[in-house]
Amino acid sequence: MVEKIAHKLTRKPKLVALIALLMLIPAALGYIGTRINYDILSYLPQDLPSSKGEQMLEDPFQMAATSMLIVDSMPAGYTNRLIQQIKEVPGVSSAIWVSNLVGIQIPVDMIPANFRDMFFSGQATMMIIQYDHPGASDETMEAIQGVRDACNENCFLAGFSVVVKDTRDVMDSELPIFVGLAVLLALAAMSVTLESTVLPFVYLASIGIAVVYNFGSNIFLGEISYITKAIAAVLQLGVTMDYSIFLYHRYEEERANYDDKRDAMTQAIVAAFRALSGSSLTTIAGFLALCFMRLTLGRDIGIVMAKGVVLGVATVILVLPSLVLIFDKQIDKHKHKTLIPSFDRVNGFIVRHKVFMVIFTLLLFLPAVYAQRHAEIYYKLDESLPRDLPSIISNEKLKDDFDMATSHFVVLRDDISAADMNELETRMDKVDGITSVLSYHKMLGTGIPDFFVPSEVKDMLRQGGYQLMMINSSYEPATDQVAKQLDQMSEILFDYDPNAMITGEGAMYRDLIDTSSVDFQVTNYISIAAIFLIIAFVFRSISVPLVLVATIELAIFINQGCCYFLGTEIPFIAPTIISCVQLGATVDYAILMTSRFQEELRSGKDRKEAIHIAASSSDASIVTSALVLFCATLGVSFVSSIDLIGAICVMLARGALISALVSIFLMPAVLYVCEPLIQKTSLHWREAAPAKGKRFLHMAKAS
Repeated sequence: MVEKIAHKLTRKPKLVALIALLMLIPAALGYIGTRINYDILSYLPQDLPSSKGEQMLEDPFQMAATSMLIVDSMPAGYTNRLIQQIKEVPGVSSAIWVSNLVGIQIPVDMIPANFRDMFFSGQATMMIIQYDHPGASDETMEAIQGVRDACNENCFLAGFSVVVKDTRDVMDSELPIFVGLAVLLALAAMSVTLESTVLPFVYLASIGIAVVYNFGSNIFLGEISYITKAIAAVLQLGVTMDYSIFLYHRYEEERANYDDKRDAMTQAIVAAFRALSGSSLTTIAGFLALCFMRLTLGRDIGIVMAKGVVLGVATVILVLPSLVLIFDKQIDKHKHKTLIPSFDRVNGFIVRHKVFMVIFTLLLFLPAVYAQRHAEIYYKLDESLPRDLPSIISNEKLKDDFDMATSHFVVLRDDISAADMNELETRMDKVDGITSVLSYHKMLGTGIPDFFVPSEVKDMLRQGGYQLMMINSSYEPATDQVAKQLDQMSEILFDYDPNAMITGEGAMYRDLIDTSSVDFQVTNYISIAAIFLIIAFVFRSISVPLVLVATIELAIFINQGCCYFLGTEIPFIAPTIISCVQLGATVDYAILMTSRFQEELRSGKDRKEAIHIAASSSDASIVTSALVLFCATLGVSFVSSIDLIGAICVMLARGALISALVSIFLMPAVLYVCEPLIQKTSLHWREAAPAKGKRFLHMAKAS
C-alpha cells in the first residue's frame, strides 16, 4: 500500500507540490482565525478555589478585569472629567473614584480616612476601572487601549490585565523577528553541515509548509497560548529537520540501485515511512506527556507540538520527495564538502578509554542532579517582562505610592450581620501586610447613607446574594509572604463564611506554584515511562531503554543544572517543558547510534569495531540535527525581550548541544561497556528477528 502511494507521488511531483501549496490557503485562514491567549493564569485548573472565585468576579460582579489608574499632580477637575471620558470607552463597565462617593467639592482632609488612604497619596489619586469582559479578552485589550488614549502623560494604568495587554503588544512586534532569525540561523547551520547549497532551502520549504499546516489546524483548538505561538514554529523546525535529512540520505543511497530517480525516491519514501513512523513516536510521546499537567498550558503546548511532529513526518513523506525531484538538478549542481570534522580519532580515544568514560558519566550525575534540584525558579510572570513597559512602570508606582503590590478579592455571603462584618474587617486590617480593606459595609460605616451610594458602586460590591471585599496588600504576588498572608486571611474569613473564596493575583499565583510543582514530577515520570516503553518495544530489550533514557536524562540534568551554576532564575514552566522536549527530541540521537551499533554486531563485527563504526557514522547526523535546533532556538533568545520566552529558548538551545555532546562523547563508551548486559536482556540482539516481527527500520541508515 505504501509503495503504491509512493509510486504515484513520485510520478507527478509538480502536481503534488501544487496541491501542497494550495492547502496553505485554508491553513493560513485557520492561523488567522486562531485566538492567542496571553493570560497564563487562565490555564489553572477550574476546580481550584482561586479559579472559582475568578469566575464569580466575572459573573455576577463583572470584576474579572479590574485595573487601577493613578493620576499624578493633576487638579480634581481634570480627574473628574477623565473619569467621565473613561466611562464612555467601549468595554468599560464602570469607573470608581472619590467623586462617585462624596463628590469633588469636599476637601481631601474631610474625606473619611479609609477612603482618603485608598484613593489619595501625596499629589497622586487613584481610580478603579472595571471592564465588561474577562481580563485577557480582545474586548478588554481594546478597552485598555481606549483608556490609555484618554489619559495624558501624568496617568499610569496598572493591573494584571494591563500587563497582559503589553505582553501581547511585545509578542506581536517580536514574533516576525523570531521566525526570521530562526530561519536565517538554521540556514547558516545547514549550509555548513549539508552537502548542497540548495538543499537547505528545499528542507526549509518543506518544514515551512508543515509549520503553516500545524498553526492552521490549531483553529480546532479555538486558541493557543502566546508561549506556544512563540516556540512552536522554532521547535518544529529543529525537531523535524532530521526526518528530512533521513529521507534525502536514503534517496541518495537508492539512486545507485535504480536508473530512474523516481524509482529511487519511491524506495526512499517506503523506507522513510517505516523508519519515521517508529522513531517519531519518542518525540511525540515526550510532547504528549505535557498533556498530563493539571495546568492546561501543558496540554496546549503538548497537543500543538505533537501535532506538529505528525504533520512534519507527513510532509516529509508526501511533500518533500516532490520538492527534491523538482530541484534535483540544482541540488546536484551546487554540491560542496561539508565542514563537519571527522570524529574518527575522537571515537578511537573514547573506545580505548571506555571504562574511564563510563565512570566519568556516572560521576557527572552527582553535581548535575544536585544543581538541577537547586536551580532558582520564579513564578511572577511580569518579572519576565522589560522593566520599561508602561504596565510595569505603573505597577511599580502603584506599589510605591499606594503601598499596593497585590489586590485580593474576597467573595462571601451578603447576609452576614453588620456586627460580624465589622469584626471581620477589623481582623483583616490587622493581618501583616494588609494596607486597606474596601467593602460595602465599611463604606456605610463612614457615615454615607445607603440611599446616597451610587448604583454603580453598589453593583461593584453587591450582586446576586454575594458581597465583594477588595483587600490590598504591600506584599508581592508569588512570594512566601503573600502565601502566609493568604493562609491568615482564609483562617479569619472562614470563621464567618466557610464557603467564601479568595481570588486575585496573589491567590492564583499560589495555586500556580502548588500545581506546577506537582506537574513537573508527573510529566517527567510519564515522559520517561512512555519513551522507555517505546524503546523497549523497538529494541525488544529491557536494558537498552534504561541505558538510553538514563544517558539523555543526564543531559537534561546538566542543562537545568547550568542555571544553578550560572546563578540565573528560570520561569516555572521551563523545567517541565525542557524535560519532556529535550528527552523526546534528543533521545533520537541515542537511538540512531544504538541502531547502527546493533546493525554492525549483527553483521558479525566485534564490539570494538561495531561501536567505532556506529559512532563515526552517526556523529555527522547528530551534529547536523543538534546544530539546527541550537541555532533556531538560540536566535529567538537573542531578540526576545520577554525573559519567559528567552529562557525557554536558551535552555532548548543548550539542551540540544549538551544532548549531542553526551551522545557523541559518552554514549559510545556506555554502549560498549553495557553490551554484554544488553545481549542477555534483549531478544534477538545480535541476530535478526523473524521477518514478521520487524516493525521499524531505525535511523542508523541515515548516515
